Amino acid sequence: MTYLTIILALIAVESTDNDNAIGDDGLAYGCLQMHAAYVQDAAEYAGEQWVHGDAFDRQTSIDIFLAYMARYATEARLGRVVTAEDIVRIHNGGPNGWKKESTKPHWNKVKSVLVNTQTQYKL
Repeated sequence: MTYLTIILALIAVESTDNDNAIGDDGLAYGCLQMHAAYVQDAAEYAGEQWVHGDAFDRQTSIDIFLAYMARYATEARLGRVVTAEDIVRIHNGGPNGWKKESTKPHWNKVKSVLVNTQTQYKL
């Protein structure tokens, strides 16, 4: 499964494809529903000047997501091959989200989209 497939499923679940979405009581921005700390963390890692409002731009939010995953969703960090579930749960629950019970329901929503997409398009 590719990062693109995971990103598209996340966008469907997080914002129903709305680049201007604001959620989590005003704390989460854009199609991937990013918090300010997520953006700041990814910017620091990538050496970029991203700010929270950049999450409203789809391409920038994807770049932020990829930087965040490059930092936290790694085989070296997890001690094993990274799965789609790990990626989704890290996105939802922070660097250690892959270990949090609280991120499982979100993973199940995204997994449902992934399964439906794979079935529909025979990926």
